[in-house]
Amino acid sequence: MATVVVATSLFFAVRDGVAVAGGDEVATQYKFQEMPIALPPGYESQPMNTVRVVNPAYHKIRSWISSVGAGIAINDLTGHGLADGMCIVDTRTDQIVVTYTPTARQADRFTPFVLDAAPLPMDKTMAPTGCTPGDFNGDGRTDLLATYWGRTPVVFLANSDAGTLSPSSYTPREVVPSQSLDGRYHGPRWNTDAAYVGDLDGSGHPSIVIGNYFPDSDVLDPNGLNNVEMNESLSSAKNAGGDHVLRWAQASAGPEPDVTFVEERDAIPFDASTGWTLAIAGADLTGQGRPDLYIANDFGHAHLLHNQSTPGRIKFIEATGRRDATTPKSFVLGKGSFKGMGVDFADINNNGSFDMMVSNITAAWGLEESNFLWVNQAKDNADMKRQLEDGVAPFTQEAREHGVAWTGWGWDTKMADFRNDGDLAILQADGFVKGNIDRWPWLQEMAMTNDDLLSNPAMWPNVQPGDDLAGDDALAFYARTPSGTFANISKQLGLAVPTPTRAIATGDTTGSGLLDFAVARQWGPPAFYANQAPKPGNFLNLRLYRPSGESTAGQGITNTGTPAYGATVKITTPDGTRVSQLDGGSGHGGYRSFDVHFGLAAYDGPVTVELCWRDTSGAMHEKTEQLRPGTHSLLLTSDAQEVPNR
Repeated sequence: MATVVVATSLFFAVRDGVAVAGGDEVATQYKFQEMPIALPPGYESQPMNTVRVVNPAYHKIRSWISSVGAGIAINDLTGHGLADGMCIVDTRTDQIVVTYTPTARQADRFTPFVLDAAPLPMDKTMAPTGCTPGDFNGDGRTDLLATYWGRTPVVFLANSDAGTLSPSSYTPREVVPSQSLDGRYHGPRWNTDAAYVGDLDGSGHPSIVIGNYFPDSDVLDPNGLNNVEMNESLSSAKNAGGDHVLRWAQASAGPEPDVTFVEERDAIPFDASTGWTLAIAGADLTGQGRPDLYIANDFGHAHLLHNQSTPGRIKFIEATGRRDATTPKSFVLGKGSFKGMGVDFADINNNGSFDMMVSNITAAWGLEESNFLWVNQAKDNADMKRQLEDGVAPFTQEAREHGVAWTGWGWDTKMADFRNDGDLAILQADGFVKGNIDRWPWLQEMAMTNDDLLSNPAMWPNVQPGDDLAGDDALAFYARTPSGTFANISKQLGLAVPTPTRAIATGDTTGSGLLDFAVARQWGPPAFYANQAPKPGNFLNLRLYRPSGESTAGQGITNTGTPAYGATVKITTPDGTRVSQLDGGSGHGGYRSFDVHFGLAAYDGPVTVELCWRDTSGAMHEKTEQLRPGTHSLLLTSDAQEVPNR
């Protein structure tokens, strides 16, 4: 009995740390208004699903199998200069919706529509799981990369003759070509839950990393082969679909654009490429102009991959943390047993280096792990490079110290400055399966199951419609309090809707310098939150482009140029130095806009801006500018030239 009392006391002593003083005070400095999202005509009158049709071997756990897939992105889809377009993956219909933000100006509004991959082969055993905006053929127009369960990705390339956004504005192309002589799909049955886009090899072109969950198999086929399985372990599973690196090879523009990718099968060390991947993020940790990657895997180790690529060849090596006598095993980067669900890179402590926020399962009295806040301990870029090349990841796990260790069943996470005070807030999607019967006891019993039994779906407890696992968990909004720690102020802001969320997108949709955000919900409608911070600070917002090589800038859905993938920006003000980047696509199903945004608080003087980028030929460039607060559009060639905002 004494042991139980002591254990209970310790539990509450730890959990008390979640209630951070100052939360109510800081919440008064934020305000968001939920606004309705425009959907295609008649969209909401069609039948709405609440669970997937699955392989017979998965039928008893079909709600578990149906727990992912919602996605959302904010970006400039029209090419008019504002990130006021949206791409939404709605699990209720298994469709990808292209629309505009509720705050979009009239010139950027169009009739919302559903992406149609025809004439590419599609069938009912496929379901979309992500939509990543990007310029994949380098023509300055925003394309859309769609990922799926049941097939390889499709990239929807914007046509040069498209005058507005509509289903006919895009040409769908296979990212992984496969031959079909009978109109049916015969390619690999990938089951993708994460995608990252960036200039991996320093060639000046965007490549793609695909993170698959289930092994290639008939997950969503009710008549499929009995070729499906579950994870072989709850802490070190390596029997998944794993990760694929697709290097950009060539592309063309025009009314029928095209792009070709080549798979680099040995880009990631094999032992780091077979996990149950749920999220991928990237950032240039060493200043070499190539993104390093963090791969978040469910049921097993995460992987920090140091980029050693050269143009035309993509290659990563793994780096792991080091353990001392006081470090729990799972708090060693790359050696943990937690359930990695989301990841984002940002400068959380405003010291000019990238840190990482990672979502895990942190349910009280459930699977109580900890979120990860990996804080960068390298002295500078050169020190980080030396340590990564030696296989060492110089990060310490400080989630508890910062007040962000325990949320619930975490998913996508994004760090951003929503009131321009110079401090980042942390958004975190949350929740798993919503029902009315608590099934935590069954899940806890499964957690003690022998690993040799886990890969067999028949050995899993029932998780069917009506069952509930963390179904009332709500979106988290962590804001920094006067004490320096974070407090979850989601309830105070009216964001704590008890519906499982999956993906988060952010962007300055109005050009006001305030970041709005949108959320994808699993088996619920998406939500958009307009930022109405009562007393925001000043800001610096950069739109970084490279020339597209076309003379049609400003026409149709063409942008000023192509996004400067991987460009990093360091700013220095009297308050210190901070770093950010043009993020081509990081996270679990949620994608921020391409804008690089800094809050400046009350400072309104010149900002020292250090730019590092690669031009379209892959050559590295650096330049230091003095810029005033506000929004600046910069065209990056061998020099950085300011161009008019649009």
